[in-house]
Amino acid sequence: MKLPQVHRHIKWTLSVFLITVAFSCNSAKRVIASGEASDKLSAKQVIKQHQKNEVDFKTLKARVKIDISQNNNSQGAGFTLRMEKDKVIWLSESILGMARMMITPDKVKFYNKLDNEYFDGDYKLLSDVVGIDLDFMKVQNILLGQAIYDLDDEPYQVSVNNNSYAINPKDQNALIELFYLINPSHFKMDSLQMQQMLKKRMLQVDYSSYQKVDKQIVPENIRIIAVEDTDEVAITMEFKSVSLDGEVRFPFNIPSGYKEIEIK
Repeated sequence: MKLPQVHRHIKWTLSVFLITVAFSCNSAKRVIASGEASDKLSAKQVIKQHQKNEVDFKTLKARVKIDISQNNNSQGAGFTLRMEKDKVIWLSESILGMARMMITPDKVKFYNKLDNEYFDGDYKLLSDVVGIDLDFMKVQNILLGQAIYDLDDEPYQVSVNNNSYAINPKDQNALIELFYLINPSHFKMDSLQMQQMLKKRMLQVDYSSYQKVDKQIVPENIRIIAVEDTDEVAITMEFKSVSLDGEVRFPFNIPSGYKEIEIK
């Protein structure tokens, strides 16, 4: 079953958004993942190291190339990204500004000049599309290679899986299965995996490499796969020319005469 046209608009734009805050730069050094996972570490020890390595910054500017494949159709484009951590994420198509997006903890907005359409809504609508309860912090954590839920909220268990620490709740939710794979070298995520078997939905975020930017470990290459029934979206990213903690602006005005995208 294919997604309705409106849901495809939202899902494509959300997918673009989800992948573009992770960042790198030309002068950054790739992190060599040479550590070996040990079965002697407890879940609490792995979680503590993961939390310790959370990225700390105020603002971000970057350029990013995004390639998206959906149902045997592929497209790619370059984007300009600006971010104020915990407050605003802004994304604009680099050459002609044909599409622009801005999200805050309360709002998700975007417009598309090709179709003369715009969206102005909240996270509930987007959560219905991707099948998980989204908010600003969950999305931000995905983009920075961090766990999307507070790992102190419930007991977790750990095992070694292909040289990653596999962390999952001791009592898995009956509706959503959740797994984190944590790298033994820098304790950032190797993969996030969520499944809703009853609704035939799956979200997987793979972090194939990390690098150091201003002495911090940040994602370098990310691949996202989102599946709903037989509809699948796959996204790969390449990040360039990042700068941290500089001045940023977030211009965003929906052009007049555009048609609002509504989800019923």
